[in-house]
Amino acid sequence: MRILVLGATGYLGTHIAEHLRAQPDARVLVAGRSPAADVTVDLAADQPRDLAAALAEAAPDAVVNCAGATGGDAVTLAEVNARGPAVLCAALREAAPGARLVHLGSAAEYGPTEPGVRVTESAPTRPAGPYGATKLAGTAAVTASGLDAVVLRVGNPVGPGAPPTGLPGRVARLLADAGDDPDAELRLGDLSAHRDFVDARDLAWAVQLAVAAAAPLPPVLNIGGGDARPVRNLIRALADAARFQGRIVEAAGAAGSARSAQVAWQCSDITAARDALGWTPTRTLDASVADLWAAARPVEGVRAR
Repeated sequence: MRILVLGATGYLGTHIAEHLRAQPDARVLVAGRSPAADVTVDLAADQPRDLAAALAEAAPDAVVNCAGATGGDAVTLAEVNARGPAVLCAALREAAPGARLVHLGSAAEYGPTEPGVRVTESAPTRPAGPYGATKLAGTAAVTASGLDAVVLRVGNPVGPGAPPTGLPGRVARLLADAGDDPDAELRLGDLSAHRDFVDARDLAWAVQLAVAAAAPLPPVLNIGGGDARPVRNLIRALADAARFQGRIVEAAGAAGSARSAQVAWQCSDITAARDALGWTPTRTLDASVADLWAAARPVEGVRAR
């Protein structure tokens, strides 16, 4: 099976491409802006006809779209998260209409939800800002495309390689910088929100199952941990893994995510993914955090930069 992965050099794409390469019947092709990519594409700028030509040459049996932007202004988010999937679907309809498309969406598409409730795929979508809104637009483009396609609506990913643009990766870097200084202080924003964390490697397994599934899949499947955990617990577990001796201060005005502040509770019902894919998460949050720190901690004798 020829599997074309877009965004394979990003955090989630790296895990997904690595997992797919480990499958005995898979040949993974990487698509992106890098000249080193097997297929050179730019979803934010390419015209559908140009992308279709590249896809026709690659002749994929399946396409996995991990490309996306989590930060930046509204124009950047729209170009990558909304225009990108629309262009990809248009190109696939022309060049490879029989290929299965697995697209990564986001639980941010749901927006604020009722505390204590696990949201299903049929729940109303009321994104709280441009990120969730542009991801929802991408989901709409995929589900209305007429292709053999599924959107995996991903919770809050965590695990090794988490980038500093997200809270887990940013705190891991701060902890690495702090080292064993007992007077170190981590000033963070409000950590009281509850989030549904999922290990990036469990997500990669869900992608592999979605690529290989024989039957048509539901248009959207939630991929999360299935349980809401206080963000404060994740930060404390990460600090414990780092043996941090300093103080963690939740300070008003400290750096934090405005998007996260608007959503106090987020938890996905993952029953449909279990039924359609035979998938359930296998890694605990503690294991994910421990592996995140193991990958982020500085080499002995070398100060993190």
